[in-house]
Amino acid sequence: MDPTVRQVTQVIIGTRVPISIIIGFLAGDMSKEEVMQEYKVTQTQFEAALAYAAELVKQTEVIALGA
Repeated sequence: MDPTVRQVTQVIIGTRVPISIIIGFLAGDMSKEEVMQEYKVTQTQFEAALAYAAELVKQTEVIALGA
């Protein structure tokens, strides 16, 4: 996270592109190439965003409610 680029939101280093945007548009059926072109990110930056998101998912604790 680079607080000088955008506060509170994790962004790709050297850009103002939030990682959530990359993941959201990929989930919304844009191709990797379309996302990279739209937001002017490199393949390395794109893959780093996915790796970061995967790490967050691994660290997420799931708690069953009710039932």
